[in-house]
Amino acid sequence: MTAMPRGALVRTPNGLRVPPRMTPSPFPPRLLLPALFVFLWSTGFIATKAGLPFAEPLTFLLLRFAIVAALMLPVALVGGARWPRGIMILHVAVVGVLIQAGYLGGVFVAISRGIPAGVSALIVGAQPLLMALMAWPMTGERVAPVQWLGLVLGFAGVGLVMASRFGFGAVDTLGSDPLGSDPLGIGLCVMATVAIALGSIYQKRYCVAVDLRSGAVVQYVAALLPMLVLAPALETMEVHWTPHFLLLMVWLVLVLSIGAVSLLYVLIRRGAAADVASLFYLVPPTTALMGFLLFGETLSAITILGMVLAAVGVALVNRPRAPRQPG
Repeated sequence: MTAMPRGALVRTPNGLRVPPRMTPSPFPPRLLLPALFVFLWSTGFIATKAGLPFAEPLTFLLLRFAIVAALMLPVALVGGARWPRGIMILHVAVVGVLIQAGYLGGVFVAISRGIPAGVSALIVGAQPLLMALMAWPMTGERVAPVQWLGLVLGFAGVGLVMASRFGFGAVDTLGSDPLGSDPLGIGLCVMATVAIALGSIYQKRYCVAVDLRSGAVVQYVAALLPMLVLAPALETMEVHWTPHFLLLMVWLVLVLSIGAVSLLYVLIRRGAAADVASLFYLVPPTTALMGFLLFGETLSAITILGMVLAAVGVALVNRPRAPRQPG
């Protein structure tokens, strides 16, 4: 292939002359943010499980939310971020309570009560299906039949991964409920699923124009308020301040609460609700792969099949769709 002369231009379909792309990227740019989000979000489960022995769940979240709010306040002020006003403050606060306090609080407390990780993950894994059902009445987004197929395949893949990794009769290391039969714990998992699905839709419906820096301050302060009431009422609030716990807290604050959550909101702004929600199907397979690479955990044939199904499901949901022709 002959090299193109320096300074040569190529003509685009719309008539513009632009420099050619000599070496196309092996990884499409539109996949970079979703891939990074899945990777970062997948680390949250491992870090959370490792941190719960050092602090009770609501106390853990109280500290996490307070640190995030304290860090993001000067970032917003120094950066000149626009602050939400009027009713928009309430909208942003609602998202914070749903996604941070509702989702994280429900999962943290459920696992601490002994709900097996496989059971809680499978319940929360229904989030993309629930979010797709909520999307049309709340935002007007419609889910195509092939996308519904992808959502069902993705959920089946998550079920296979979770059943293989944890089993539904295994005793969780943080509790003694072998079958996940605690009604309150199961209810908390269901609450968490509804909270993150509704919070994500609410974010897209009302808060897409909010500055992420000031929005984070409002959201985490709003999520902190119920923790300030519930943690002293229900827990001892004892914390074991070890270097290990501090490192985990740094990771959860900077990488998860600031990095991954901000990426989630960026993806919600850019894409359809069902497309973004389907990415959560890739979290359990990615976590299983991390366990294999970092801790030597076994990847069974069922786990691999579940990974494939989840990936196929996400691909179907996010496949490029031709624009509608006027008509």
